[in-house]
Amino acid sequence: MKKAILATKVGMTQIFNEDGTLIPVTVLQAGPCAVTQIKTVENDGYSAVQVGFVDKKEKIVNKDASGSKSVAHRHGVNKAEKGHFDKAGVSGKRYVREFKFENADEYEVGKEIKADIFEVGDHVDASAISKGKGFQGAIKRLGQHRGPMKHGSKFHRHQGSNGACSSPSRVFKGKGMPGHMGCKKVTVQNLTVVRVDADKNLLLVKGAVPGPKKALVTIKETTRAGI
Repeated sequence: MKKAILATKVGMTQIFNEDGTLIPVTVLQAGPCAVTQIKTVENDGYSAVQVGFVDKKEKIVNKDASGSKSVAHRHGVNKAEKGHFDKAGVSGKRYVREFKFENADEYEVGKEIKADIFEVGDHVDASAISKGKGFQGAIKRLGQHRGPMKHGSKFHRHQGSNGACSSPSRVFKGKGMPGHMGCKKVTVQNLTVVRVDADKNLLLVKGAVPGPKKALVTIKETTRAGI
C-alpha cells in the first residue's frame, strides 16, 4: 500500500540517536486525516484517495426571511461541502487533497489515516508552499555576483549587463531578474523518518521541510527510494 498524509509544520529541533549523534529534525503534526472519497477509474477516469485534514466550523449558507442568502463564514462549511462530508460520515474539513494511488481500493471511506502509517526509517517526500520573501534583487533571489565595492564604482549590488546592445538587441527570454521571491510550491525528496509518536500524531523527519510554522505539508512515500 502506498502511503501519504497531510500535516502541519510545528518547527525544528534536534534529537540524539543511540550512539549520541545529533540529528536536526522537523516536527510535523501528521493527521489524523479522514478519507472522504475514493476515486475509481470506472467513475472518475483515474484512481485516487481524497482525504480531509483539520476540522472546520459547521456553518452553512441559509436563507433569511426575505429569501436572500446569508453569507457563510469564510472558515465555515457550505451546503455542498456539508453534503459531501456527510456522505463520507466525517466532520467538515478545512483542507481536502487527493493522492493518486493505484491501490486506492485498499482504503475505506470514513477511515482515519494517522501518523503511524509511517515507520522509523521510511523515506518520504515533503511538499509545501515556501516562505514569502517579497521583492528581492538578483543577488539574493538568484545568487548572482556583486560588483566592486570600492569608492567610485557605480555597480555594487546591481544585476549587471543584460546583453549586447546592437546584437541581438533584446533581452533573452528567461534572463534572471529581480522580482518576487518565495511563495512557491517546493518539494524536498528522500527525507528520513527518524521518530514516530502515534499517540500525539507527530512525525520527526531528518532535515528541513519547506514552509513557515503552521504551514500545510504533504508527506508522501518517496519516489527516489534507494537513491
